[in-house]
Amino acid sequence: MTERQNREARPVRPARKVGAAAKRATSDRGLPDGAQRAAGRNATGPGETRPGDARPSGADQRVATFGRMAKEPVGRLGAGAGAGTGSNAGTGAKAGGIAIADLRARFRAAVGQKQGWVRHWQECYEFALPQRNGASEQPGASGGVSGGEKKFDRVFDATAPDAVEQLAASLMAEITPPSGGWFAFEPGGNVADADRDILTARLARAASILQGHFDRSNFAVEMHQAFLDLVTAGTACLRLEADDFLSPSAFRFGAVPLRELAFEERSDGRMDAVFRKLSLTRDEIARQWPEARLPDRDRDEGQSPRRYAVVEAVLPDPGISGGYQLCVFFEDDGAVSGGSGGADGVLHRDRFEVSPYIAFRWMKAPGEVYGRSPVMKALPDIKTANKVVELVLKNASIAVTGIWQADDDGVLNPEAIRLVPGSIIPKAVGSAGLTPLDAPGRFDVSDLVLSDLRDRIRRCLLADRLGQSDQPGMTATEVLERASENARLLGATYGRLQAELLYPLIRRAIHILVRRGELPDMPLDGDVVQLRHSAPLAQLPKRVQAGQAMDWLSRIATLGPEALGEVDMPHMVRWLADQFGVPDHLLRPVLPPVEPSVEPMVEMAVMEDAP
Repeated sequence: MTERQNREARPVRPARKVGAAAKRATSDRGLPDGAQRAAGRNATGPGETRPGDARPSGADQRVATFGRMAKEPVGRLGAGAGAGTGSNAGTGAKAGGIAIADLRARFRAAVGQKQGWVRHWQECYEFALPQRNGASEQPGASGGVSGGEKKFDRVFDATAPDAVEQLAASLMAEITPPSGGWFAFEPGGNVADADRDILTARLARAASILQGHFDRSNFAVEMHQAFLDLVTAGTACLRLEADDFLSPSAFRFGAVPLRELAFEERSDGRMDAVFRKLSLTRDEIARQWPEARLPDRDRDEGQSPRRYAVVEAVLPDPGISGGYQLCVFFEDDGAVSGGSGGADGVLHRDRFEVSPYIAFRWMKAPGEVYGRSPVMKALPDIKTANKVVELVLKNASIAVTGIWQADDDGVLNPEAIRLVPGSIIPKAVGSAGLTPLDAPGRFDVSDLVLSDLRDRIRRCLLADRLGQSDQPGMTATEVLERASENARLLGATYGRLQAELLYPLIRRAIHILVRRGELPDMPLDGDVVQLRHSAPLAQLPKRVQAGQAMDWLSRIATLGPEALGEVDMPHMVRWLADQFGVPDHLLRPVLPPVEPSVEPMVEMAVMEDAP
């Protein structure tokens, strides 16, 4: 049985490959688009209902138009992983895509627009997150000499680094908790009521499969790194690639540092045009793009492998079909010369159906492409507190070791003095000898200034707002008020992250699993299937409403049993269960109402008519 027949016949993941076959990428480029969609629709098991089957028969054709299957292979290793077979690599200047001259011009323009931010990012990383300096060009940034150097030499106050890590951890726990359960699928508004129960069960199974791949991947590690970049620089980028079949998960994530990236923003505000600059050797290029035309020269005069500046561009396809064009090329058009080198420097051309790059921002100023972070707002206080602590430490060293003064009496020799216990210091008659100099600094004033600065830093970075919301000693009302305050503080940021992070992330993940045949084609259009965010931060408004309802119920109870009798308790309990996210299987099933039988009514009517 061929691999294509195996994918169409089996609803689960294809059989694991072994040996060299596990490293080869698979592709559906030999199949027409209709066959690819059919393979995706047939990926359900026997007796399993697809999301499209739950709709009226007249809508099935419309559902099929939403589910275009991906055209990139699965399991491709390297920076270009997830793209197609690369049959158009290096074939001319145009090659059915954007001209290479236009690509280089757009790349230079994007890099020029980014230069105004680099110095600002460097300061933010230097004082708030020095261990992950994602903005500066350092030797180990792109595969060069490995790092390991000290990063805290200029940091004297750790308030900002600690607050940044706390805020990133809070975002991770509130938006994408590692424990899972931060998303769910629900039937859309155009699904018939009779089909909702079946579709709900199938969507719950799809969400469970998707969550399992997230749990088995490196999502938690890389997502936390991306949140650190978001809090520090205001802009972060996550790359989601399809892993090979030998891996426990179909996903492979990577938090891409800002030093490698340059973005373009569309007129509608989407930041999905990505340029990524890499530094690769000839062997690395050959491994990642085997069909690429390689440079002839491999080593410099020092016999070290020569590194080439390679740009990976993922840009929206201006054509009618949509998707994204992938083009990998040398930054310098003269990098390739000689027998096997192409004249345009293109290494690889292909396309994505869904972009693997997910760029998101904390907040955005009008007319700017990149986002602004809370660290940028607190940067003046961070730098001031750092300087105050530096001066306090210098003053403390003077207070501990002391500064001494001596009269030049011709007897005391400062170079021969040893300040050790039991030492004898000679001095002339009438001379004051060696006397300590009083330190001019006042520690109480510096402590007051430093305390105020640290409070403002924590307030700007929300370190004192997003802490534990159910601390011991807090009443239920205080917990709800704390939750309401968190929702108010992060409301605008969470709305932006929903649009720029969560929805593209789930869409890309579903696309990969549909491509592998593990999920049916699921259009997240809100018509057939809608995505519901069920993260703790998304549940805060519901919990606030539930708290208000419970407060109202307690007030009603004081009016007596007649007032409580006006409350529909079964519906109240089920509504509270939904607000608090209680699973449905913990509640008793609702039995349908029993309709009165017709025969007893007829008998009663006959008896009444009888004489």
